[in-house]
Amino acid sequence: MKETLRYLAGIAGPSGYGSRSTAEQVTEDCSSLFSSPLTAIITGATSGIGAETARVLAKRGVRVVIPARDLKKAVEVKEGIQKESPEAEIILFEIDLSSLASVQRFCHEFLALGLPLNILINNAGVYSKNLEFSEDKIEMTFATNYLGHYLLTELLIEKMIETADKTGVQGRIINLSSVIHSWVKRDDFCFARMLNPKNYNGTRAYAQSKLANILHVKELSRQLQSRNARVSINAVHPGIVKTGIIRAHKGFITGCFNHMLCRFEPTNRRCQWEILCRL
Repeated sequence: MKETLRYLAGIAGPSGYGSRSTAEQVTEDCSSLFSSPLTAIITGATSGIGAETARVLAKRGVRVVIPARDLKKAVEVKEGIQKESPEAEIILFEIDLSSLASVQRFCHEFLALGLPLNILINNAGVYSKNLEFSEDKIEMTFATNYLGHYLLTELLIEKMIETADKTGVQGRIINLSSVIHSWVKRDDFCFARMLNPKNYNGTRAYAQSKLANILHVKELSRQLQSRNARVSINAVHPGIVKTGIIRAHKGFITGCFNHMLCRFEPTNRRCQWEILCRL
């Protein structure tokens, strides 16, 4: 309870940052640490957390790649960033994370540019109240939140390892998860149960996709360590943030908010900014 109150009050923790710290504050000294620009791919960067991540990284001199389903929104984000930071390099691609073919196409197009890749932020996410399927006939929340990001990471990981070896700068992969992954118990972790419209529960589907994100991080971290690769991967809970999911699904998020206040764990509060800056 004490830690929860400290979080809500914005009191700084051991890192020197608290819940009231901004992305600009956390990254203030990062741009001076590197002799050459970094390259970051950020999914879900047309709004919310992703857009703010793109804005601040671009401000710090990072080349930002934004794969987006809605290119019109992506262009608006790019224009807004470059209005604030005229020298910012923003590269746009089209992607539908729920489509395996689209993910493969994006990776092929990005790799064809011959750019390095230092940072991959798997931020995009969806929540659906009703049972929907992707073009690959996979439940939509699982397809977008987990499977698309899993494939994206698998197709880009060798480029990240190669970049880290050439530059000596450790790569960073960040999966945006959620504290509600803890809602899923071992006996309930079964995706097949959700395929019946009568039994479908959007909140459970979302929670399971976020638990899958964490399990992916744990396994890939083990594999990277076994290879002595200079790339790390972390899962983060972003805190209580008013994103598009909150605005679109107020009932769902109200439940999440109350649950977070009751079960908030300090270990889930490591933000992506601190992880990115500990290079």
